[in-house]
Amino acid sequence: MHLFAENLAVEISTYYRNLALGHGVVPKVFTLVNGEGDQYLFFIDDLPMAGDDEQNQFLAYIVQAHEAVCYARGTLVIVDKRQQFIEFAVIDRDDAQAIVCSAELTRDMDDKPIGLGEFDKTLVKKGSIIFGSLFAPIQLSDEKIEDFESLWLEMKAKILHRSMGL
Repeated sequence: MHLFAENLAVEISTYYRNLALGHGVVPKVFTLVNGEGDQYLFFIDDLPMAGDDEQNQFLAYIVQAHEAVCYARGTLVIVDKRQQFIEFAVIDRDDAQAIVCSAELTRDMDDKPIGLGEFDKTLVKKGSIIFGSLFAPIQLSDEKIEDFESLWLEMKAKILHRSMGL
């Protein structure tokens, strides 16, 4: 597993802790890191796409266009009103396993997040993760590629971009 993938798991757990407990929000998050250590992070809900298929095509496009070595996707999982978890998975390009992290979220009577357990880390086969195949080559029309390039440029103002360094 690439060092960036392991660091990403630690960073995303801290990021979610700060968002949930500090700001009271748990957005769907996507981030990737390329071989030079450039990291891009954004909220999936900011994508102007209605369907999961088009979102996954876009995510696969940017993973491949930016030559990612790893990426992560996270969300809130609601089992029922009283049982909620923040979960994310980190997918490494060159590893058959992925890191899956999960922590229980506690809310008060007003539905405000007030507690977040420790993130449990588990290794699973990346093929078992729904979005675990974004490294697989995709075929897109020239028009779709132009649309995705345009969307990426438009989104750059909302994207956290930083260097993880080498």
